[in-house]
Amino acid sequence: MTQSRTHTCNELRMEHVGRKVKIVGWMENVREVGQNFAFVVIRDFYGTTQVVVETEDMMRVVKSINKESTISVEGTVRERDSKNPKQATGDVEVVPEKIEVLGRCRYNELPFEINRSREADETARLKYRYLDLRNPTVKQNIILRCNVVAALRKAMMEHDFLEITTPILTASSPEGARDYLVPARKHPGKFYALPQAPQQFKQLLMTSGFDRYFQIAPCFRDEDARGDRSPGEFYQLDMEMSFADQNDVFAVIEDVLPPIFAKYGKYDIASEAPFKRIGFNESMEKYGSDKPDLRIDLVVEDITELVQGTEFAPFAEGNTVKAIVVTDCDMTRKNIDKLCTEVEVQAGVKPYWFKVDENGELAGGVAKFLQDRKQTVIDALNLKPGCLVGVTAGKKLVAQKTAGVMRKMLGNAVPGHMDKERYEFCWIVDFPMYEIGEESGELEFCHNPFSMPNGGLEVLEKAEKGEIDPLSITAYQYDLVCNGVELSSGAVRNHDPEIMIKAFELVRLGEDDVKAKFPAMYNAFCYGAPPHAGIAPGVDRMVMLLAGEDSIREIIPFPMNKNAQDVMMGAPSAVEQKQLDELHIAIVGETEE
Repeated sequence: MTQSRTHTCNELRMEHVGRKVKIVGWMENVREVGQNFAFVVIRDFYGTTQVVVETEDMMRVVKSINKESTISVEGTVRERDSKNPKQATGDVEVVPEKIEVLGRCRYNELPFEINRSREADETARLKYRYLDLRNPTVKQNIILRCNVVAALRKAMMEHDFLEITTPILTASSPEGARDYLVPARKHPGKFYALPQAPQQFKQLLMTSGFDRYFQIAPCFRDEDARGDRSPGEFYQLDMEMSFADQNDVFAVIEDVLPPIFAKYGKYDIASEAPFKRIGFNESMEKYGSDKPDLRIDLVVEDITELVQGTEFAPFAEGNTVKAIVVTDCDMTRKNIDKLCTEVEVQAGVKPYWFKVDENGELAGGVAKFLQDRKQTVIDALNLKPGCLVGVTAGKKLVAQKTAGVMRKMLGNAVPGHMDKERYEFCWIVDFPMYEIGEESGELEFCHNPFSMPNGGLEVLEKAEKGEIDPLSITAYQYDLVCNGVELSSGAVRNHDPEIMIKAFELVRLGEDDVKAKFPAMYNAFCYGAPPHAGIAPGVDRMVMLLAGEDSIREIIPFPMNKNAQDVMMGAPSAVEQKQLDELHIAIVGETEE
């Protein structure tokens, strides 16, 4: 049996009229319009073609075939009487002389209609993902992903980066998330770990003398899913540069990403270099977030002193109070209260509000607590009739983060305050080096422990002596943010063993601890390491933004569900006792059914 085709289902045009052709694909639909007359749509990867059945023999063949069977059609191309301008092949049709089943669909009923699969229940879509991917719209996201990865690879190589793959089986190391562990059969009781990121390997490549490295790297983290994060595994454009600082990294990213976003994105406008740089503290104060959506023109203002002395308990001394002023807002009280409820659900803290009515009076929400300082409030916030003021209160970080959630929701809800059809990039810089751990109550690293502190060894020694607060130390750490989505974190690395040890000593870890936890990197740095810096934008999040999708699962070929299960393959699954015995593993406690 030959399956060779003369044309794809997206190729036939008027110039092919009268030609004998052979097309192959899935039988998408059959529409009978007479006893021996029917229109058949055949679909392949490239598009669709209409086949017109006009004989009793051909009708008998078509009726015996279930939809979504793969078939071959041999026949003659002719011009359509009724053309379809929405279809690339809509000027022509094929009159079949032979129809052959290549792969029979054995089910009369499908789990969902292929072309409307995105309307189906997500569990059904994931279980029958191979059917879901037949939907041209779903498939287009995967094609987009392929094109973006190819463009990234090409751009990086044009910037003289070498693509080098790093190990998948490696050692467990503390990198901020749970490891996926792999038992070592030849070493009972010991485990490999799947890499959360190629962080240590790419830094070791810098110490090995490779000047510029990149790879489209798979990363594995046992963490919960959310809209912009897939559980289990994800991919990132991992890169590192020797003899480089923060500005060198920024220059590469600002050259590589905008053309790709402008070419492949849903919106054709992307920030040009240089991207706006915003300090972490400024970002939290001004936007209530370290990943601000700069398409929104609203800013957060501090009104703590302005409202002190009121009778409203949340404004009491010791709390921080933030405000977001929204001009030209015609939201009803009902809709404002609904938005506040949504903010509370997302932020965990109740927000407040008041507005300025057409007479210039403060009205609604908490306005009654501000009447004794009405004009002061109006002047300080430059309020006009029609302004809505969202208000948040609490400990400083709580007030900031709640304001950030409210700012984003108001920007989306009130027309004129968000330019949605663009990609707006920014860098968040100068992250805190240390923080007080919520559980431990002691000083801990805030982000990457291998980042170079601003001020180097000198600032760490001052913190050790108590001359400065260690919480005031910032690091050469930076995040790349686009449209409110964190695309990547990066840093200038701490390549000096002496500085590294001092940084760890502040969190109660000594030289022996560093050597034990990171032996290869510590030893390599002792042999002369170049200053180096890097970053790793997430490919999945990037494609999600380019496709205009809200869920990252829409751009992954075979995603897991929110519970990190592959319902199509049945993973994770139980294994045979023999396999456990070989690995010296015993299952303790009950397992899921």
